[in-house]
Amino acid sequence: MPRPLARVLALLELLQSGGVRTVGELAGRLEVDERTVRRYVGHLLDLDVPVESVRGRYGGYRLAPGYRMPPLMLTEEEALAVLLGLVAGRRTGLATATAAASETAAAKIRRVLPERTRLRLDSLLGSLAFTAPAGEAAALDATVLLSVADAVGHHRPVAVRYTSGAGRSSERTLHPHGLVVHSGKLYVTATEPATGEERTFRLDRMSGARVLPGSFTPPAGLPGPARRLLTGFATAPYRHEVSLRIQGPAERIHTRLPPGVAVVTELPLDDGADPAAERWCRAELRVERLDWLPGVLAGLDLPFVVERPDALRGLVEDLARRLGESARRDP
Repeated sequence: MPRPLARVLALLELLQSGGVRTVGELAGRLEVDERTVRRYVGHLLDLDVPVESVRGRYGGYRLAPGYRMPPLMLTEEEALAVLLGLVAGRRTGLATATAAASETAAAKIRRVLPERTRLRLDSLLGSLAFTAPAGEAAALDATVLLSVADAVGHHRPVAVRYTSGAGRSSERTLHPHGLVVHSGKLYVTATEPATGEERTFRLDRMSGARVLPGSFTPPAGLPGPARRLLTGFATAPYRHEVSLRIQGPAERIHTRLPPGVAVVTELPLDDGADPAAERWCRAELRVERLDWLPGVLAGLDLPFVVERPDALRGLVEDLARRLGESARRDP
């Protein structure tokens, strides 16, 4: 921190301790001359800090009676960024296990803001609407989150107690690679050194996280944590394995079949095919039910071929028949 700025903040701390401070006393404590003290007071006044000048034999400077400088000085834009982050985190499920923490933090920030700024921010936050997060939001243990984040950042192993979705608890040592937020939950991608397997774990199912001594080298050549998480979701073992060929760009296909649902790969051109023609992609996904897929494919409005399973072809034909009947029905 530059020395003049550090001394201005030191002057503020001295004035916050209460009482009237003479110019000579302040100059001695700050190790500057009296003229510089007056210049520093001017800086505080420019920041809307109510420093009063007291005349007389025992005069000097003091803060306005009843005024306490807040620990944070935020611009309107900075306050908006912090409050929006707190609100968004709470509404999307990315919150610590202490549910009141974000609320009390927001209240502290609001309390130290100028009234005009606070009223404007209250108006904005009151007008915001959030869609519900996909799935039930899960609270996080702040100690676990910080420990795992530290291990990720410094490539250090971490020991955790983990409870699976089936309720089975186990002690695990992990080499964590990255943290990913998905549908209101926080995941960590990691390698289990005991087996060498690449795995994904939910942080809300972890407890007792401890960063261990030593370090590890992250594996090279792997996709990023977000891509690995979504690919894991798309290839999870469900009842039906679906393979589709769809004529259109992968970006458009992902608007209806997002990366967490389907793995989409662009297919090479056939011999003699027109290079200017729209390319085909293969979409592969695993699902427990097929009944929702025909509507998604119709919504894509792209040519497609069902490679498997055969049951999906029948469902597509049923939807086409029902749509045709509806289109021919008299009002």
